[in-house]
Amino acid sequence: MRHRHLVSLHASHLETLASWFPDAWSCRRWGGPAFRYPFTMRSFREDLQLDEITSRGLLRESGELLGFGQYYARWGHCHLARLAVASDRRGEGLGARLIQLLAREGGKALATVACSLFVFPDNPARRLYRRLGFVETRPPANAWTDRPDILYMTVELERLEEAVGD
Repeated sequence: MRHRHLVSLHASHLETLASWFPDAWSCRRWGGPAFRYPFTMRSFREDLQLDEITSRGLLRESGELLGFGQYYARWGHCHLARLAVASDRRGEGLGARLIQLLAREGGKALATVACSLFVFPDNPARRLYRRLGFVETRPPANAWTDRPDILYMTVELERLEEAVGD
């Protein structure tokens, strides 16, 4: 897995990423309820907030986009968002590698020792998150969240590194 690394997205990667979401349901479930669909490449880029949120693609040496994710500071954590792995590449350990690399980079950049994310209870990736050490946690008492149907999960970065290995 060493040949897989994180990079900032190029236009061609953005087109590939957009192709992973063929309908409004999958697009909004991944991107959030305000994500526009159908989208143009301009609206897709705007809704991803690529200029405001650190966004990374997981690539092979050949340049093929394998995964995507974002991170930003939220409630004292490196919050991971909009995680995605190419559907034809799932089951290869790419999700764990993507999360590991995003958490490692984000933890350093944001000077945090823990990561968080939101997930729908029926999302199959929830099993991966648990395997990586994420636990369901209540958001902070003063936290604003308008989605009681979504779970909030956290993990200490040290625990995540132990679970993934290298």
